[in-house]
Amino acid sequence: MPCLYITTNVNLDGFKTDPFYSEVTKAVASIVGRPENLVMVVLKGSIEIVFGGNKEAAAYAEIVSMGGITKQVKRQLISTVGSILHTHFSIHPTRFIFKVFDINSLPLPSKL
Repeated sequence: MPCLYITTNVNLDGFKTDPFYSEVTKAVASIVGRPENLVMVVLKGSIEIVFGGNKEAAAYAEIVSMGGITKQVKRQLISTVGSILHTHFSIHPTRFIFKVFDINSLPLPSKL
């Protein structure tokens, strides 16, 4: 079950977020190879973010997934989510940081 968590300094009050949620959910499901009903998306706006020394539109996102993350998937996620953020909220892709985390890549705990 992938969970995409996005924070931005953009005030989302005037935006219709349903089209964003729909598009990003479909994109994540398709790229990671999971059904849409297992994708969670969290979006928080109006968060204080300073990026590059200024407060222009910016975003931080992270995705946590149980498998399905390869180098190619990671590249596709960064590119696609960055493009979706730019389209819906005018956040330039160069002002977007994305952390990708696959919990299946963690080492198994040792048995003592």
